[in-house]
Amino acid sequence: MDISVGVDDAVVDPAALRRAFAAFATGVTVVTVGGRTPHGMTANAFTSVSLDPPLLLVCVDREAVMHRHLVAAGSFAVSVLAADQEHVARHFADRRRPLGAAQFDVVDWRPGRLTGAPLITGALASFECALWRDYEGGDHTIFVGRLLSAEKLHEEDAVLFLHGRFRQITPMPSGVVR
Repeated sequence: MDISVGVDDAVVDPAALRRAFAAFATGVTVVTVGGRTPHGMTANAFTSVSLDPPLLLVCVDREAVMHRHLVAAGSFAVSVLAADQEHVARHFADRRRPLGAAQFDVVDWRPGRLTGAPLITGALASFECALWRDYEGGDHTIFVGRLLSAEKLHEEDAVLFLHGRFRQITPMPSGVVR
């Protein structure tokens, strides 16, 4: 018995889909590009892809300002935010923030040594990438970057995004009695 459903047959309520996707906890990053018009955006659609060659991906809405900046720059950086950097995530998610270099005035950052893209100070890890490939993904583009540099900077907990809210890790009791 064939129970497969064709793509054209599927009916998915966007609000229900958003709620279902929100059940998956993700880390939170800031994706940046450098150059004459630096830009940053908060993203939780980030993951490692490959060790050989070293690749990662970020997904960017086609309508986002970052989309055109990333394509034009040909390189980008990713900063993985620490638990105490929720304010940074909120800043780069705010569509009312200034554009260009001014959006970085309220955060500590340093230029990536290979791309010049801003790297957020205090981040748990940072990556600099050359744009390797891009793929259509519905209303987003999947940008795959080839790693130029990777640094693990701190051993703290990460800020998380779950059920539409920023969260922090709460350690569970180990069950070990001392």
